[in-house]
Amino acid sequence: MGGQARQPSPEPGWNDCSGEVKALLSRVPSGYSYHCKTVAVPQDWNNKDNGKTLGISVIRARSADQRDRIGSLLVNPGGPGASGIDLAISLSLGLPADITRKFDIVGFDPRGVGRSEPIKCFSAADLDASFGSDPDPGTQQEFDEVVAMTKRMVDGCAAKYGPKLPLFSTEQAARDMDQIRADLGEPKLTYLGYSYGTLLGATYAQLFPDKVRAFVLDGADDPTTGSVESSESQAMGFERAFNNFAAWCANNASRCPIDGDARAVVNKLMEQAETRPLGHRDGRKATPGWILWGVISAMYAKRNWPDLGNALDKLGEGQPGPIFELADDYAYRDDHGEYTNLFDANAAIDCADDGKPVTLDRIRTLQDDWRQKYPLFGSLLAISLMTCALWPPQRDPYPTGPANGAPPILVVGTKGDPATPYEQTPKLAAMLGVGVVLTWEGEGHTAYPETRCITAAVNKYLLTVQPPRAGTTCPAS
Repeated sequence: MGGQARQPSPEPGWNDCSGEVKALLSRVPSGYSYHCKTVAVPQDWNNKDNGKTLGISVIRARSADQRDRIGSLLVNPGGPGASGIDLAISLSLGLPADITRKFDIVGFDPRGVGRSEPIKCFSAADLDASFGSDPDPGTQQEFDEVVAMTKRMVDGCAAKYGPKLPLFSTEQAARDMDQIRADLGEPKLTYLGYSYGTLLGATYAQLFPDKVRAFVLDGADDPTTGSVESSESQAMGFERAFNNFAAWCANNASRCPIDGDARAVVNKLMEQAETRPLGHRDGRKATPGWILWGVISAMYAKRNWPDLGNALDKLGEGQPGPIFELADDYAYRDDHGEYTNLFDANAAIDCADDGKPVTLDRIRTLQDDWRQKYPLFGSLLAISLMTCALWPPQRDPYPTGPANGAPPILVVGTKGDPATPYEQTPKLAAMLGVGVVLTWEGEGHTAYPETRCITAAVNKYLLTVQPPRAGTTCPAS
């Protein structure tokens, strides 16, 4: 891990890593200590005796106000491909004091992600082309052009990593989590996973039910659905979230200055962009692809809705900058045009997990079908299946079954969640067999710690392992 020189901590193996914190937050918060280490894990848990290992980067944030410590709270932000180290740094300041006084906040970058021997096989130019490509290629020639672009990117990953690609699977990462637990000296694991992090946590709970202390799975990803069902669920979720945004926009003209119905405005702007895309100062063109990714970005949190209203208004006035800001935030693209390895890792993990990829012919059929059912997002979500359809065939699907012997696991769902629609929440709870559903009637992706009601219920569970009454629902505000 980079950053400024580290000073050894009193505990063997841990080193001060305030530089990592300063790089993310611009300052090191007072009242916290941050230490890092690298945990060695087998490169392949199915062949762990061959001596090959890789390093998993871990950070521990500890409050100076800590007392009556319970243990470590391991966290993961999802993606897959997002950094758990960055999340732990952020949560050290964002979690309630009731939690930081009792737990070390521990984050890790899963194998292939961020600082843990990252997989990197997509160039910035490739990613720019991908995000800017036609989200609904109508003609066969246009569809084939997207296929060719995607295949070039996939072939680059296959050439660079070859037989190692299946080793980035969720099950391998879940086994890494147990190695981290053992390295931390925790007899049982306390875990907070968001979005894809719920899938990672569910996989761990199936593999190691006797090692579960308390698991919060927020933004449930239903493991029992295949890639097609999962993508269609997202298409439905984003359509619903956009309808909620459009209704908010119509009733909040002072905060949403666009002229007319939001859906009609987006459709008009994307139609104009097909033939006359506006140029940006960095040389990019505001194509329908970039516009739609900007819209998608804003759906993840209701606090971003005013930004989307402003971006659409400015785009109509010939200023594409704000819509690019939203899209770049989603894409983890910096001001220099560089990307993190989130989408490289995302592809490797998703495709390693996908045991039944669809064919290109099926994707073409789904595109036509979903365009009718989910007019704004359906085609794009069908096209998103293309990467794994073209990925090398070696796969390592995760298990789907009960966590027999585990204590109650708290599964949190948000009614307006676009990325992990609420319908997946009870399904994940039912699959685990020990899942207890907590519902937030809010908007955006994930719920904790957004409101007092959700925060109180989750805090109590983490501290006491006593879940709320099954079916508990928290109001939107």
